[in-house]
Amino acid sequence: MADLKLARLPDRTPVKLAITITPDLQNALQAYAGLYAAQYGVEEPVTELIPAMLTAFLEGDRNFVRARDAARRNRL
Repeated sequence: MADLKLARLPDRTPVKLAITITPDLQNALQAYAGLYAAQYGVEEPVTELIPAMLTAFLEGDRNFVRARDAARRNRL
C-alpha cells in the first residue's frame, strides 16, 4: 500500500451535547456574541460560537495539549 502524506481523517460525526449553565454565563455568552457581531459584522448564535470557543480554550491550554499529545504517543 502507498505511504500517503495525509493521515486517515478523524471521525467527524457531530455529537450533540446538552448542558445547563448559570444565568451569569448565559449573559456573558450573549455579550460575547454581541461583540463578535460588532467586530466581524456577522451575527452568529451563541450555539455556533461555543464549539469554536471551547476549541480555542483547549488548544490554548499548554499543559492539556502536552498531556494529550503524550497520551497519544503512548497509545502508538
